[in-house]
Amino acid sequence: MSIQVGIITVSDRASAGEYEDHGGPAVREASLAEGWEVLAEAVVPDDEERIQTAIRSFSAQGCSLILTTGGTGIAERDVTPEAIRGIMRVEIPGYGELMRMKSLEITPNAILSRCLGAIVDHSLVIALPGKPSGAVECLGFVRGAIPHSVKLARKEPTSC
Repeated sequence: MSIQVGIITVSDRASAGEYEDHGGPAVREASLAEGWEVLAEAVVPDDEERIQTAIRSFSAQGCSLILTTGGTGIAERDVTPEAIRGIMRVEIPGYGELMRMKSLEITPNAILSRCLGAIVDHSLVIALPGKPSGAVECLGFVRGAIPHSVKLARKEPTSC
C-alpha cells in the first residue's frame, strides 16, 4: 500500500531559524525506509492555529498520513495535542497509549509524553515526540497499525 506522508516539525526555535531541525529529517528517513512517499514538509512554531493550518493543508494535498514531531510535552508552549484535538473527527487512544508504554521501557520521562493518533479530515495524524530518536522509535512502535488506519481514514475498502 502506497502511503503519502506529510511531516510537520513543531518548534518555535527551528521555525525562527535559531537551530536546524533534526526531528523532521529523522521522521522523513524513517518514512522513506517504510516505503512511504513524503509529499510535504513544514516547520511551524508552537502555535495551535499554525499547526492546524499545516495539517489541513497537507490533508488537502493528499497526505493520507500526517506526522508531527514536537510540542507533545508539558512545557507551556507545547500545544500540538490541543491543536490536533481542535480539528480532529476522532482520537485513536491506542496510538498514544502504545507509544507511551513502549517508551517507558526506554526512559521514565515518557510518562510526560502527550503523543496521540487522530483522524483529521481524511488523514491519519500521529503526534510524535520532538526528540529525533524518540520520534523514530515511537513511529516504529505503531507502524503496524498505520496502513489499516489510513485505509479507514480514507474510506477505502479493508480486508476486515
